[in-house]
Amino acid sequence: MADLIKEVVENVVEGVLKEILKKTGGRSATRRRKRQTRSSSTGRFTRKTTRKPAKKQVSRRRTAASRSRQRKS
Repeated sequence: MADLIKEVVENVVEGVLKEILKKTGGRSATRRRKRQTRSSSTGRFTRKTTRKPAKKQVSRRRTAASRSRQRKS
């Protein structure tokens, strides 16, 4: 009877250990690569040029027609 209990416990522990070890493995997020630009003439990869800073947003005045349309609705 003791052998049977011992065998059952060993099988359970072994199964649990296998499952735990299967799950580990240092999973990390996949690294994303930035797309490279190609030269149109040679087809080789080129270095990206620096971008100009974005323009400041300016509020535009509504036209008389759009203001009257706004008043109606």
